[in-house]
Parts: sequence; structure tokens; C-alpha cells
Amino acid sequence: MNKHSTPVASSRVLSKLQILIVAPWIAGLIAALCVAGCNKSTEGGSGGGGASSGGKKKVAFVSNGVASFWTIAAAGVKAAGEKVGVETETLMPVEGISDQKRIIEDLLTRGIDGIAVSPIDPVNQTELLNRAAKRTPLVTHDSDAPGSDRAVYIGMDNYGAGRLCGDLVREAMPKGGTVMLFIGRLEQDNAKRRRQGVIDAILGRPSNPTNFDPPSGVIEGNGFRILGTLTDQFDRAKGKANAEDALAKYPDLGCMVGLFAYNPPLLLEALAQANKLGQVKVVAFDEDDATLAGIQKGSVHGTVVQNPYMYGYKSVEVLAELAKGNQAVIPASKFIDIPARQIRKAEVDAFWADLKAKTGAK
Repeated sequence: MNKHSTPVASSRVLSKLQILIVAPWIAGLIAALCVAGCNKSTEGGSGGGGASSGGKKKVAFVSNGVASFWTIAAAGVKAAGEKVGVETETLMPVEGISDQKRIIEDLLTRGIDGIAVSPIDPVNQTELLNRAAKRTPLVTHDSDAPGSDRAVYIGMDNYGAGRLCGDLVREAMPKGGTVMLFIGRLEQDNAKRRRQGVIDAILGRPSNPTNFDPPSGVIEGNGFRILGTLTDQFDRAKGKANAEDALAKYPDLGCMVGLFAYNPPLLLEALAQANKLGQVKVVAFDEDDATLAGIQKGSVHGTVVQNPYMYGYKSVEVLAELAKGNQAVIPASKFIDIPARQIRKAEVDAFWADLKAKTGAK
């Protein structure tokens, strides 16, 4: 799942790629207008048929929620669409799995020429995904649905990326200590794998993606006590409340780990209000502006970043080829790897500058 905590409009309004990369105050205005009942179609979309009036193919990129992480992905979607000559739209479900289901069904009704989706609950969405795959090229990105008929998964090895995050925790706390994990939801394939990778690396276990530790209860080992995993279902208020409750319940908490893009900024807000910035270690996932600024200031030890820009770019490239009937773009593994990497204070300035250049951010 997952970049930034900037408010963004509903899936309908956000499908207009040109307005996705906006200053926070503009995003807030758009969100407010959306709540008031905006329900416009996307640019270039006639509301029916996959091809536009100009004869171009049209493909859609569907996220698993609303976050600035997806704003970066949308920049990649837009750039790829312009390069390969297809119309694109990015859609962000506001209301979870029911909204994502509605978006996919609407795209199928309109006759879209390809869909890239990050499934919220892959097991319970398999029937829907298989139905979509019979009618149009379908790929998954960010989070996979390996049991479905999707053509390919575009993203990273979330278990391996989780281990990179766990290594940062051990680096931040060389003598061990108490740790609390924060994440949006655990129904997603990427969330389960990412969390488990973090736990296994912290505890010094050998690599085994099939491991699973229940989210409740304390897990101990290697000098660490992982106190639990708190979920918020993409509810920012709940996410911040989780952080505040953890700080109140565990005054000796040593490290807070935010595993979805919007989690680390919420942890920083809670720590600032509790006057504990710098006292409690923070290890992050993804490249939210507040997270990167925290690394610069020293209030965040480091983060593991994905490449959402390339998730969007590669998804459009692949869908454009599949729409032309070119199956050669699908590797035998049905996995296009876009690796994650660690960002610490030494790397943050160069990384952030490159990110801004790609997205056009100031």
C-alpha cells in the first residue's frame, strides 16, 4: 500500500490523472468537493466502450486505497500512457473492498482495454478477478492475487522487503528492546508478507515466506519483544489513535514501525504530541514526504522504499502490449520484479530529489 497521508478525492475524481499530483491544500479542497457529491467521469472517457473517440486503447490503474503513494504511481501511469499512446485513468477506492469491486465492475461495463489492480482481499476477490481476466487483460501490482487468473504480478517481493525493514529495526536498536508494528490491514497479500518479513528479520530467523505469526500476542526472541500489530483499515484517525494508545500503554516502547506509507507520518505526529520525538525509534516503509523529512531530521532511522512510479509505468506498458495481443511481455514466472531498497540519512537527499523530478513535485 501504500505513499503519503495527503487527503485525495474519491475514485471517480482521482481518475483524472492530470490533477493527482497536487499541493496538500488543493488535495484537501478536492476531497471536500468530492464529499459534497462530485461524480464526474475522467478525461478522455466517454462513459462507454474501452476506446476513446480518438481510437486509442484505454487502460485503468486501480489502487487499494487513497494515499500519496498512489499519487507517485499515477505519475508513472500518466508518463507511460503518453509514451506508448494509450489513454489512462487512475482510480483510488475510498471505501475499501466494496468500492474497489464497484470500480472494477464499472470498468468492465465500459469495455476497458486492460486493468491493473492492487487487490484488497485477494482470496475473497478471486471470483471477481477471474471474471475480469476473461473479459480484458488483467495484471496485479503492489499486492498480488496469486490464486487468480491475472496475467502477471508487477511489484516487489514483499517478504524480502519486510526483512529489509526488520534489518533497519535491528540497526536502530542494536541492544534489542520493545517494538510495535502498525499497518493498514492484513487482508492484503503484500501486508501479510511484509509484516512477516519484518518479524522474521527482527527475531533473526532464517528466511521463510511461509511463516505466520498471529497479529495478537507478544513475540519474543533475539533480544526483542514485538508487542503486537495494530491495524487501522486505512482510517487515519484510527491509525493515529493506535500510535497514541501504544505510547500510553507502553511508556518504555523502544521502536515504532509503520508498514504502510501513511503510518510513519501518523507515528511522528503522535510522538511529537507526546514530546517523544527522538526518544522512540521510528522505522518506516515507503516515501511519504513527512517520512523523508523525518530521516533528514533524525527522527526516523530509515525507510524501505518501493518504486510506485514504476508500478504505474510498467503496468501501463504491459497492458498496452496485452491489449495488442502481445503475450511475450509476460515472463514465465508471471512476476515482474521492481526491487525495494533501504533509505537512510546518507541517501535521503538524492532519493528525494529524484522522486520530485519524476513526479514534478516542488
